[in-house]
Amino acid sequence: MEVTMDPLFLAWSYFRRRKLHQCSDICTKILQDNPYDQAAWSLKTRALTEMVYIDEVEVDQEGIAEMMLDESSIAQVARPGTSLRLPGTSQGGGPTPAVRPMTQSGRPITGFVRPSTQSGRPGTMEQAIKTPRTASTARPVTSASGRFIRLGTTLFEFIFHHENDVKNALDLAAQATEHAQFKDWWWKVQLGKCYYRLGLYREAEKQFRSALNHQEVVDTYLYLAKVYQRMDQPITALNLFKQGLDHFPGEVTLLTGIARIHEEMNNIPSATEYYKDVLKQDNTHVEAIACIGSNHFYTDQPEIALRFYRRLLQMGVYNCQLYNNLGLCCFYAQQYDMTLSSFERAQSLVANDEEQADVWYNIGHVAVGIGDLTLAYQCFKLALAFNNDHAEAYNNLAVLELRKGRIEQIGDLQSSYTAAQKSEDSFPEHVDTQQLLKQLRQHFAVL
Repeated sequence: MEVTMDPLFLAWSYFRRRKLHQCSDICTKILQDNPYDQAAWSLKTRALTEMVYIDEVEVDQEGIAEMMLDESSIAQVARPGTSLRLPGTSQGGGPTPAVRPMTQSGRPITGFVRPSTQSGRPGTMEQAIKTPRTASTARPVTSASGRFIRLGTTLFEFIFHHENDVKNALDLAAQATEHAQFKDWWWKVQLGKCYYRLGLYREAEKQFRSALNHQEVVDTYLYLAKVYQRMDQPITALNLFKQGLDHFPGEVTLLTGIARIHEEMNNIPSATEYYKDVLKQDNTHVEAIACIGSNHFYTDQPEIALRFYRRLLQMGVYNCQLYNNLGLCCFYAQQYDMTLSSFERAQSLVANDEEQADVWYNIGHVAVGIGDLTLAYQCFKLALAFNNDHAEAYNNLAVLELRKGRIEQIGDLQSSYTAAQKSEDSFPEHVDTQQLLKQLRQHFAVL
């Protein structure tokens, strides 16, 4: 006797095993026979939503439109230590090491790639076009609220995430909030998310604040802090995170949020302390390990940084960036036997041309350190072959032209000057390039 499994049960089984396409296909067949099956509709919308779901808690990058149409800023020049958009801001007790490279927004490069930390706000239309927008999240998807009980909540998630129809999602959330007599915190959070997507940050703030009055939830604190960061109010966001820690002591996401803000404000010592607090709660937190390791490297402690990066390797993190960092740490820690092998492993794991360019640039940096300028020149040329906007590679090529000892020859000087100009075009705020251009212009004046 042949036994057949109930199709809806099979669809649920596929959903629990993250086989979302098979789940959606079975639900479609069920709905063809019974278009009014609410359980099948709910499960199908959940499956389609999960295919494209991203964590809304993460702060996304601002595009050129948001930058040009920003109506939330009051003062054009913020006081030091109160803005995320002011390059060079620092609240730390001591100066940040000058050797630490900066992003195009003027903030130090972090040890962990996440939205809004690497490229910052684009300064020109050309930079905005060249800057890719990311839809990935830096931390695991944790803000799913578990409110997929009724068809209405499932429908909202489907409209908001899968269809990206924020206006209809807002209408649905508003009607649901009114039906709940304005006492349901979950629907208020969804209203805040819709307002945030629409750029109505003050309205989003009101909804999140109201939701917190009804129910203390970690994700609501994270959403509200995201609003304050977008409005360039980092001090308010820090106070909010600390308020959340009073209700949820030791919460990793809140501690991480505080560390990120300190890092973006160039307050590296405080950021490191909070990342250490994160590791006390979760000693496998990848972002905290990577950022602490990066800080040790840029404070001339490559041996300690090497321990943190090896820890990531033991945890199963296996990518180009990790081996790239391992190669640099091994070189500066004078473990030369592991340096080139780490870079070779990094090259075998590259995912795009930009990563390839970074690997060749760092190999060239190592070649400069051992005095092989010919190899360094070739490496920087290879870096530019993969990424023609690599400002640091242009800068180092210009320096190599000067180190050839043919400075008095106008032709060689002009080639160095051209490379420095290209570096300035790619990264106008690059300090080393500005100093090099100043030196070259002084030579031109003498000639």
